[in-house]
Amino acid sequence: MNKIIVSPSLLSADFSKIQQELDLLEKSGAEWLHFDVMDGHFVPNISFGLPVLKSLAHKHHMLNDVHIMISNPLFYAPKFVDAGANLVTFHYEAVKNSEVLKVIETIKEKKCKVGLSIKPKTSVEKIIPFLDKIDVVLVMSVEPGFGGQAFMDIALEKISKLRKYIDQYHLSTLIEVDGGINQETGKKCVEVGANVLVAGSYLFGHENLSSRINILKGI
Repeated sequence: MNKIIVSPSLLSADFSKIQQELDLLEKSGAEWLHFDVMDGHFVPNISFGLPVLKSLAHKHHMLNDVHIMISNPLFYAPKFVDAGANLVTFHYEAVKNSEVLKVIETIKEKKCKVGLSIKPKTSVEKIIPFLDKIDVVLVMSVEPGFGGQAFMDIALEKISKLRKYIDQYHLSTLIEVDGGINQETGKKCVEVGANVLVAGSYLFGHENLSSRINILKGI
């Protein structure tokens, strides 16, 4: 079985003690740190942006996994790289199909890993042409915008399709899943081919953080 990476979502963190949260995540075995960036336009919520990423990017040793759920990623993506992102994932739905490659190339030019995400109602077929050009494909298993939502099973079919295509063409693209991930849903995602699990409310605020991360990793 492939190694499973856990990317805790800062959206669920206690920002009044953020350094303690970061230290605990790292100590507990988290390798990535997921930043859910929302602009109140592309999604109906506002979270945090460049200043938060810039202030936290070098306060830990995890990979800064930045998911921009925002309009105009072509303009903003390079700014997030400059602020400390190691991976910038933008939404297919945020740009015209003809502009997707331009955004990918713009992020790559900044020597940063690039990801492409799709909402639950967007078909996998839309992004298959870009799989060989990206590092990560992010499947949303909830409607983006708010934490704590229930997992949507439609994501499992998408992950399975992506896994078959990636394996068939020997691609190195990782499959990441975000939304409603817990012990049960995480296992289902891994079984059909996911590599990276984003989890928020399942991880934060619990005393047994290390064991919860290990459960998601399957160890």
